[in-house]
Amino acid sequence: MFAVPTLNRRLLVQALTQAVFYGLLLAVWQTLFELKLWPQYLFPSPGQVGSALAYGFADNSLPIGILVSLKRLLIGYGISIVFGVMLGLVIGKVRLLDETVGGFMVGLQTLPSICWLPLAILWFGLSESAILFVVVMGSLLSVTIATDGGVKNIQPIYLRAGRNMGARGGDLFLHVVLPAALPSILSGFKQGWSFAWRSLMAGEILFMSLGLGHLLNTGRELNDMSQVIAVMIVIVAIGVVMEGLVFGTAERKVRRLWGLDRS
Repeated sequence: MFAVPTLNRRLLVQALTQAVFYGLLLAVWQTLFELKLWPQYLFPSPGQVGSALAYGFADNSLPIGILVSLKRLLIGYGISIVFGVMLGLVIGKVRLLDETVGGFMVGLQTLPSICWLPLAILWFGLSESAILFVVVMGSLLSVTIATDGGVKNIQPIYLRAGRNMGARGGDLFLHVVLPAALPSILSGFKQGWSFAWRSLMAGEILFMSLGLGHLLNTGRELNDMSQVIAVMIVIVAIGVVMEGLVFGTAERKVRRLWGLDRS
């Protein structure tokens, strides 16, 4: 019955720690601005960036950019999760595919996401499909490789225990293989999300379209560093929210399931 107060206290301490951390960042930022080490148009103050943020939300450019980018991201990331998990599971269980496709996937992952954009434009033209292709290729490989590694690193004793208890085929996969590989798969999801963001921003910056990447490029063309930093802050904020609400929650549940929660 003491679990809820303990959890609330821990969350409060975490919130206060983060508030102090971001407060110190703002203080350092303001101090550097006042030292005038760089021209103001290259290094704006927190107040100037705050004004750019307020203006972006007031004229709806930021809300529209956020919605457009998130729509593209969720579609491409969703495709990556579905096919990445399927590929990773198959590669992890079939030796022939592991020795051929598995090594090829690792090689492809060394390609920066931006390398897929010329190919996407040639195949799909300057369209939404081109951007989605870049997002998928940016995150698919991470999910696939993480899932493959999770399947390969399952301790044999789990498989033997499952077989001794009568699990075969689909039951063994569903109740033993998938839960045992889940921590690694979740790490792949998290890494794939960050790669999907990077790929999307690369595509939107080079391809004129609505979205946060387009707003970044517009700020660069206008020499408006306040807008550039404001959009970057929005991108980082979305990543922090996703980490706290989605991936952080999922990781805590997995740790609790595996008995690794230190609370």
